[in-house]
Amino acid sequence: MSLRAGDPAEIGGYPLEARLGSGGMGTVFLARTSSGRPVAIKLIHPQFAADDEFRIRFRQEVAAARQVSGAFTAAVVDAAPEAEQPWMATTYIQGHTLARRIGTKGPLSGAELRRLAIGLAEALRDIHRVGVVHRDLKPSNVVLSPEGPRVIDFGISRAVDQQTLTITGRVIGTPPFMSPEQLQAPRDVGPRSDVFSLGTLLAYSATGHGPFDAESPYIAAYQVVHREPSLEDVPVALRTVVESCLAKEPNGRPSADELLVLLRDLPADLGQIDARGVGAGRTRDMVTEHHFATPATPAPATPAPAAPTITPVAPDTRSADTLIGRRLRRRWRPVFAAAVAVAVAAIGGGVAALTAGGFGGNSGGDKGNSRAVRGAALPDDFKPWHETVPGGREDIPDELRCLAHGDALFCGGGSVVATRIRARDGSRVWTAKSPGVPVDGMHLVGATDNTVLGYRFAAQDAPQDPPNEVVALDANTGRELWSVPSGAQSTAVTGRTQDALVTGSVVVTVDAANSRFEARNAHSGQVTWTSSFPAGTQCAPVPVGSQLVAMCATDAEVNAFAVRHPTLYPVDRASGALGRPIEVNGRTVPMGVANGRLVLLQVHMEGTDPAGYDGVTRVDPASRKVTYSRLAKTYAGTPGMADSTVYVSGQTGLVTALDPATGRKKWSRQTGVEGAAGPVAGAGALYFSSATGRVVALSPDDGKPLWTTDPQVDGLTGQQGASPRVTLAGRAVIVAAAKNTLFAFDAQKPPKPG
Repeated sequence: MSLRAGDPAEIGGYPLEARLGSGGMGTVFLARTSSGRPVAIKLIHPQFAADDEFRIRFRQEVAAARQVSGAFTAAVVDAAPEAEQPWMATTYIQGHTLARRIGTKGPLSGAELRRLAIGLAEALRDIHRVGVVHRDLKPSNVVLSPEGPRVIDFGISRAVDQQTLTITGRVIGTPPFMSPEQLQAPRDVGPRSDVFSLGTLLAYSATGHGPFDAESPYIAAYQVVHREPSLEDVPVALRTVVESCLAKEPNGRPSADELLVLLRDLPADLGQIDARGVGAGRTRDMVTEHHFATPATPAPATPAPAAPTITPVAPDTRSADTLIGRRLRRRWRPVFAAAVAVAVAAIGGGVAALTAGGFGGNSGGDKGNSRAVRGAALPDDFKPWHETVPGGREDIPDELRCLAHGDALFCGGGSVVATRIRARDGSRVWTAKSPGVPVDGMHLVGATDNTVLGYRFAAQDAPQDPPNEVVALDANTGRELWSVPSGAQSTAVTGRTQDALVTGSVVVTVDAANSRFEARNAHSGQVTWTSSFPAGTQCAPVPVGSQLVAMCATDAEVNAFAVRHPTLYPVDRASGALGRPIEVNGRTVPMGVANGRLVLLQVHMEGTDPAGYDGVTRVDPASRKVTYSRLAKTYAGTPGMADSTVYVSGQTGLVTALDPATGRKKWSRQTGVEGAAGPVAGAGALYFSSATGRVVALSPDDGKPLWTTDPQVDGLTGQQGASPRVTLAGRAVIVAAAKNTLFAFDAQKPPKPG
């Protein structure tokens, strides 16, 4: 790839020849030493140079890479971690990454697979012998050179006797390839964590899919900790070795030296007569924290439902913190996994409709009701607080979402159907729990003045119960009023986990058979109307201001997880009658409303995989007019909408504001909050927050950072697709983070970093 305008001519005295790849953290260039030796230079983007934590991580990467110099790693040639714009030069390795090789040509087998396994085990041995733990062994960090596999990128590695870098509260890594201890206790990670990762990588290499694969990295993380690996497609000769690597406890795994002995004892062809049902097609892409994008050219060595349990709480009783944290984004329940395997994490979904005006209660109207009034007061007797809400399943942490009604804060998600909390001090009034395995990304349905509606999931030992239900609770007491089985196809249709929504005093749900809408009085549960879906289609409700639209797709497209031609039908709120169809081209995700028009983002597809957003579609339900605008580039990340502007938050903290009327970029701003969800509009500010509870406030006019807080809990970063985590109660900012954590502070007096 040629150098571009604005690229430097040289770095550290090394003349540059070509651009090899670029990503959120920096750019990799091909350069030459004075003797003509090719090197790969990783140049960090300038916006990270002032980030003290990032410099610590980069210095750590350089130090670790310098220590490791085996035949199966990339040697450091030169580095300047203290430079104004830090850089590191490593031996240039010609070859594709393992991820690209398997993604384009399918799994490895026979002698080729055995050579890879032995080469990677030798690389781990070399890494561990100098006291370094890699901590991010994954397919994109393995380059297949002519001389054999090379392990690259020591960006989150550490010396065995060092403390893990967690000053931002981030659990850094790639969930499908991380060890259980790395997800649960990052400070306790040792060399055998890398052995676990190697086991997952070998299974991936042999089959094209990981042993803990799921449609979301957060589901994968849960399966790494709690489930047995899926290894039925791994050749029998290799399977036993891989199983030993994947022991849940580190002491049950072999060391790198012991692993080498086991691998060398395997038959040269791994027993090719073994029958395997290997899928040779493209593997599913993982949504992970990538510091650099996979280059298009050969990569260098860049370094359950019973009635809900109602738990009354004394007015000032404080709950204890839970110990495990993980953010929710898509569906947990395995029985639903195939039905919703459309890659929502890559196209941003899962926002529960809290009001009829928008998604997540903050993105709908032209000037939505989530915008705090400038100078709004704090709740009476408010003081900053920090609380944890226990769910119905201690083994599955939840990430809640909230909405405010005066001094009442209603939150729900995962195995918490709903809870009422006092906004002034965080004390809980009541909590309704769900006994089953939660569906990731489904939080509150919504609330009226006297009713709160959430989701409940069936216990695994109660197969006779509906898999999931919409439950109505009395807002004052938490008493269950009624429940109804709910359908579960909204994600496949709209890219949003929104199977029900509240509009006025009515709740609209999809029936369990995914065949019709049902409207009920939210408090009494009395059915006011039903409306069957058009023949051969499945639909999801979409709010358009005070109006309601059905977004539908054919059964064939839904079943193939490839909705490319959705149809919109205006819905009469009084009768449920469907209006004339409005056809839309391309896969789209509804964002909200601007100037009375429904705004949808066009999903950019790379083959069968979604890879960001490249256009804006606007639909006027009254005139049935549809207009399209192309974006200047494809934006990957988490989308949201506030005050007639679309925002995309990238995995590495870059926030971009887009005009939905033209597709033009308004501004772009690099923040220090990776994997942020948002926006939520307050008085003169936009709030974005990550699973760690780190919050950044930006100016709506130009994206200028107003303030940023420190994280509150450990949580996965580099996420995509989460619904907004911030709720405003007057001037109080309430933040939902991993580990069922909620905390609140005064928007005018945010917690000071450090």
